[in-house]
Amino acid sequence: MLGQQPKDFDVVTNATPEQVKKLFRNCRLIGRRFRLAHIVFGREIIEVATMRGHHEAQEDKNQISQSSEQGQLLRDNVFGSIEEDAERRDFSINALYYSINDFCIYDYANGLAAIQAKQIELIGDPETRYREDPVRMLRAVRFATKLDMSIAPKSEKPITALASLLDNIPPARLFEEVLKLFLNGKAEANYLMLRQYGLFKSLFPELDKILDKNPDGLEAEFIQQMFQNTDKRINADKKVTPAFIFAALLWFPLLERADKIKQQEQLSYFDAFAQAMNKVLSENAQHIAVPKRFTLGARDIWHIQQRLDKRAGQRAYRLTQQPRFKAAYDFLLLRVDAGEQQHIELAQWWTQYLSQDINGQKEMVKTLGHQGGPKPRKRPRRRTTKKPAE
Repeated sequence: MLGQQPKDFDVVTNATPEQVKKLFRNCRLIGRRFRLAHIVFGREIIEVATMRGHHEAQEDKNQISQSSEQGQLLRDNVFGSIEEDAERRDFSINALYYSINDFCIYDYANGLAAIQAKQIELIGDPETRYREDPVRMLRAVRFATKLDMSIAPKSEKPITALASLLDNIPPARLFEEVLKLFLNGKAEANYLMLRQYGLFKSLFPELDKILDKNPDGLEAEFIQQMFQNTDKRINADKKVTPAFIFAALLWFPLLERADKIKQQEQLSYFDAFAQAMNKVLSENAQHIAVPKRFTLGARDIWHIQQRLDKRAGQRAYRLTQQPRFKAAYDFLLLRVDAGEQQHIELAQWWTQYLSQDINGQKEMVKTLGHQGGPKPRKRPRRRTTKKPAE
């Protein structure tokens, strides 16, 4: 209806998950919080949800609903009619039903009017709905930027006050939501809106503190430039690894922690940097559970930043053979673009080095002398003893 290609369609039925499983041998039931049926056709999985009902006065013991003290839904296996299911949907634009019986769209929550008004609005009382599932605040941001809409005033009002409820969301689920926010071609707009509503603090609290101290500084420029570059690559159908995004988002907390450890424990900067990496990634995992394959990638990017000025001998060539070198080189360029003037010459050297053939690269390394590498040891002079005159 908006002229965009839908990512997917939700399939919904009035059959319970158990009834769906009886109909399809290739079906398996998943989920505790929301019971769903996965019907497998080769590599394709059709996810089927049963229409949800209201929680009040449920007589069926097999239908389970459970909420936390903050109002967050922990179990939601209560089934009902299509009208009840529409009321249970989060946003009015998500409560449009396309029937394969008559090929018509059914609108139970004024979703068509919301589309025409270009507004993202919650169904029901916004505060109650956000408390049921705080991730809806992140979804509101993502839908607004993706569909070029605004969040309706009534739905927007409680977000800042309720932003801290995201702390109750499992870190693994937040990782998936962060990927949706930052890998959809609208990363910069999502980042700015998350900051506006105070949602970014629950995702990256240490970076948020740094940005609050100096909102117009190098750190803010670095992060915004990173998201701009990410959007350009995704919109050009180029690959973006989450490892690079998390390496950038945790870079300044890492530097701050390394300086602190170096002063407190009187370590070399290299050792302090290594300790800081472990602590920053460990603390971040309490908020967002980043899989190890991406944290290892972020570590490699950080490590290579420490070695980029060590170019003498075979070091430059060996560094370019590292799997994450290209990402680390892009990371250096990002630092320079954000305002790290002290690394301009280093970035220019690597850019020229990568454009040369093998002979050109060897010549560039020769002209460095012993810059960035260990100085050759001087051979001790042999003592010569004069023979006594006869």
